[in-house]
Amino acid sequence: MTDTVSTPGSTPTPTSTRSRRSALRLLGGAIAVAAAATSGLTAPSRAYAQDGTDPSAGPRVEGLIAKLTLDEKISLLHGATDPDSLGQAGYIPGVERLGIPPLRLADGPAGVRITKPATALPAPVLLAAAFDPDLARRYGRVIGHEGRALGQDVLLSPMVNLIRTPYAGRNFETFGEDPLLASDLVAAEIEGIQGEGLVATVKHFAMNNQEKDRMSIDVRVDERTMHELELRGFEAAVDVGAGAVMGAYNKVNGTFSCENKTLLTDILREQWGFEGWVMTDWSAAHSTKRAITAGLDMEMPDGTYFGTPLKSAVRNGSVSERYVDRAVRRILSVMDRFGLLDGSAPPRPDRDAKAGAAVALEIAKAGATLLRNEHRTLPLTGGGSIAVIGPTGSVPFVSGGGSAHVVPDDADSPLDAIEARSGAQVTYALGEDLFGKALPASALSPAFDSEEQRVDAGKTWTYDGTLTVSDADEWTFVLHFSAAPAARPKVQLDGEELFPQAPGYGEFFSGGLVSAAPDGLSVRRKTLKLTKGAHQLRITAEGGDAGQLFRLRHSTGATRAQDIAEAVRAARAARDVVLFAYEDATEGLDRTTIALPGDQERLIEAVAAANPRTTVVLNTSSATSMPWLERTGAVLQMYYPGQEGAAATAAVLFGDCDPGGRLTQSFPTDDDHHPVAGDPRRYPGVNGTEEYSEGIHAGYRWYDAEGVRPLYPFGHGLSYTSFAYEDVSARGSRRGLEVSFTVRNTGRREGVAVPQVYVGSSPDLRLDQPVRTLGGYRRLVLRPGERRRVTVRVDARTLSSWDSARHDWVLGTGRRSVWVGASARDLRLRTSAEVGA
Repeated sequence: MTDTVSTPGSTPTPTSTRSRRSALRLLGGAIAVAAAATSGLTAPSRAYAQDGTDPSAGPRVEGLIAKLTLDEKISLLHGATDPDSLGQAGYIPGVERLGIPPLRLADGPAGVRITKPATALPAPVLLAAAFDPDLARRYGRVIGHEGRALGQDVLLSPMVNLIRTPYAGRNFETFGEDPLLASDLVAAEIEGIQGEGLVATVKHFAMNNQEKDRMSIDVRVDERTMHELELRGFEAAVDVGAGAVMGAYNKVNGTFSCENKTLLTDILREQWGFEGWVMTDWSAAHSTKRAITAGLDMEMPDGTYFGTPLKSAVRNGSVSERYVDRAVRRILSVMDRFGLLDGSAPPRPDRDAKAGAAVALEIAKAGATLLRNEHRTLPLTGGGSIAVIGPTGSVPFVSGGGSAHVVPDDADSPLDAIEARSGAQVTYALGEDLFGKALPASALSPAFDSEEQRVDAGKTWTYDGTLTVSDADEWTFVLHFSAAPAARPKVQLDGEELFPQAPGYGEFFSGGLVSAAPDGLSVRRKTLKLTKGAHQLRITAEGGDAGQLFRLRHSTGATRAQDIAEAVRAARAARDVVLFAYEDATEGLDRTTIALPGDQERLIEAVAAANPRTTVVLNTSSATSMPWLERTGAVLQMYYPGQEGAAATAAVLFGDCDPGGRLTQSFPTDDDHHPVAGDPRRYPGVNGTEEYSEGIHAGYRWYDAEGVRPLYPFGHGLSYTSFAYEDVSARGSRRGLEVSFTVRNTGRREGVAVPQVYVGSSPDLRLDQPVRTLGGYRRLVLRPGERRRVTVRVDARTLSSWDSARHDWVLGTGRRSVWVGASARDLRLRTSAEVGA
C-alpha cells in the first residue's frame, strides 16, 4: 500500500494551492528583484485609481469609505471600551448609521478566552507534538466555532514565533523550533478557524521569541535568518488568507515592529501580497505618523496614538488622509470577506461543548510524548497498588498563564482519572506543596484565624502582632485572597511588604496553576530566610464593596522535607508510582532555568530511589533538564494538556492508546548546553540589544553544527510498539524531491509512527547551510505486522536558501543527502538525489 503526503501540509488541495502560490511568488520575486536592479524604482503594492479608491476592495467597501467621516474612520482604527463586554481582550466600535458592526476580539491560543466557559484545548505545543496538520485544522475549527458562538468576531491567535530559547515564557503557546512544521500547522489551524467564520490573527510579527524585556528589546537579525526561520510561518499564514496580523512589541534591527516598514510593507505586503489588516499587540504602538505610514492599521487596546493624535495629524497635514483610508479599507475588506458588512455571515451557532471536549481529548492523547520507558514500566497493568505523587496529580493543570488561560466547563484531576481507570488501590502523597500549610497557632501572638479571615464590605481588618519562629529556616509565605489584585491584603513582616503590586501587566501575567488555589482564590507567594525568634507581623485588609476572604499560609524547609518523606513512604508501599511534576509558565515572564522549580528534583530523586518503577509525568511548558532521569522507569511529557488532560494522561499510562507525540523542540541536558547558552548577547540581550548570531543554526540545527548531544532530540518520542524503516528511494521532480520508504510495525500492538525526512546541504550553494533540515514527515497508525509504503514530497522552498545579496530565494541544486528516521538523531535510512534547477 502506498501512502503519499505532500509537504508542507497533509491535505492535497490546500497544500497544492500553497505550493503554487509560493512558486509564483518565487518567480515574481525574481522578476521584481531584476526590475529593481535595472530601474532603481520600487513599484507600489497596489494600483489605485486617480480618485484614490482601490478597485480590488470592491464597491461596497469603497462606497462606505466615501461616506465615512474622518471621526468615524479613525474610530475603526483603534480599540475602545465595549459597552456590553463579554470579557474579551478588545473591541472596535462599529458605525451604526452605515451598517458597520462592531468587532469583538478575543484571546485564543488554546481556546476562546472570555468570562464564560469555553473548551480548554491542549496547549499549541502539545498539538504540534502530534505532527498532524489535520488535527491542527480541527483544533482551529473548535476555536472558530466557539468564538462565533460566544459572540466574538476576531481571534487573537495563532502564535507562530519559533522556539529559539528554552526560557521563553510563551513557548507553550507556539508550535516548536522548526519552520516547516510551524508553517504546516499554522496554515492548517487558520484554515480551521476561518472556515468557521472567525477572523484569525497570526502573531507576533516578528522575532518575538522571548518575554524578558519584550517591550523594548532590539533584535538584531540578518535578512537570511529572518526569512529561512521566523518569517516562514507568517508567510504560510498569509498564503492561506489570514485576516489579520499582530505586530510584536520588540524592535527588529533598530525599529519597533509596529512601525517597521521593512516588516509591515516591504515583506508583508510587497513580497507576500498580504491583504488583511495589521494591528498592534496590546499597547505596542509608539508613534502616529511613523506607524501608519509604515503599514500599521489598528492600535489596540485604545487610541493613544491612533485616536486624537491621528485626527490632529490629518488636520494639520502631517499625515495624509489617504493613509487613514488605506487602513480603513484593509479592515473593511476583511469584514466584507467574512460577510460582516452585508449580513451574509451565517447566524452565530450554539456552542457544542461535547464536541469540543472530544477534540480536546483526541489531541491530548495524540500529542502525549513518551520520552523514556525502561523495563516495561509503561503501560501500567492495573494490577497492584499505585502511588500518585505531586501537586498536579490532585489539581488539574489545564493551561498556562496570561492570554492563553481558558476557563473550562470542567476539568478532572489525574488522580481521579487514575482511580477511575485503575481498579487497583491508589494512594496519594502531595510531595511538593504549592498552596502552603496553616500557620501554627502557637507561633502567632495574639492568635487570629489565618485560615479563613473574612472582612465585611466597607470594613477594614487589621492585625499587629508577632510571628515567632522556632528555628532559622527558609519560609515561603502564601497569601490566598478573593479580592482583586489591587485590593488584596497588605502583609508586612519586619516592615517589609511581602506582596507588593507587580509593575505593568505583572499582576495579570502570574501563571495558570500557581496563581489560583483549588477553591478559586488568587494566590501570591514570597520566599525569604527567617532567623529564629520573634518577627513583627502586620496585616491590613479592606472589605471594599463586596467584602473579601483571605488566608495566610506558609511552607518551610522543614515542611518540605516532611512532604518528601511522606511521598517516599507512599512510593515504597506501592508497586508503581506516577509522579506529576510541573513548571508554570506565563506570558510576560521568562523562565530563569530549565530545571524544575521548587524541590521537585529532590522529590523525584528520593521517590525514584525508593521505587524504580516511577513514571514522571511532566506538565511543563518547554524543555526540562532531568538530572534524575536514570533513576526513573519512564517519563511522559504532557505539557499543558487542557480540560481533558486527566483522561488523556490516564489513557496513555494504562495503554488504552499509544503515546502519539514527538518533540517539536530539542531538550538540552542543562542550562549550559543549548543554542543561546553562555552568550548574553544572544539571550537575554545586552544593553537592550539582542543578537541572533546563531543565524540559521537554531534548534536541532545548532546541535548538529556544534556537535552537541541534546538530552532528547527534535522529533523524539517512543511508542508501546516498535517499527522498522526499509527500502528508501529518492528522486528529483519539478517541485522538489520525492522520498519513498516503507514503515513496518514489528511489535504486537497497534501504534503510532512519525517518520521524518531530513535533507542535507546543497553542494552548489556558496552559503552557510545546516547539516540537515526537516524536509517532511508523516504520522502513521499501523496495526501489528502492517507495513506501509510512504512518499513524502520535499518542496522547492525547503530545498532553497535565502540569498541576501539577491534578496530572494535560490534553489539548492546538486546531489543532496536524504535521511529517514524517527528523530533528528535517530536516522535509520540514507540515500541521495539530484536536485535540478
